[in-house]
Amino acid sequence: MRGVNKVVLIGNVGKAPEIQILEGNLAVVKFPLATTENYKDKNGNSVSHTEWHTVVLWRGLAELAQKYLHKGSMIYVEGRIRYRNWEDKDKIKRGSTEIVGDNFVMLDKRKDNEGRSEQSESVEENFQRMEDDMAF
Repeated sequence: MRGVNKVVLIGNVGKAPEIQILEGNLAVVKFPLATTENYKDKNGNSVSHTEWHTVVLWRGLAELAQKYLHKGSMIYVEGRIRYRNWEDKDKIKRGSTEIVGDNFVMLDKRKDNEGRSEQSESVEENFQRMEDDMAF
């Protein structure tokens, strides 16, 4: 049996993605994504906990992210988790955890020609599909 490595995140971009073009004209972006969980503790106090994830997007997704995402953008990301280990120049072992995105959907409201906020049908449909998929 094969394993499953699937990550689904909805959160806010922490820093505008900056594109890098690697050898062979290969585009890649990395950016932090914040996911926040709100709950009440045993005393009934509201608690907010934020986790930060490093998202990596390649090729066409990298170009789209660089063009359309900005700090604060709310997005849905599907991908897989990847752990990397290496030794730095001082021979100290380092590691990182990244989310390699296979797909993302922008969830921000867009503005119409008169500056009013509206949400595109495709975003609403995609968000509804995501909610349906995640229902237990």
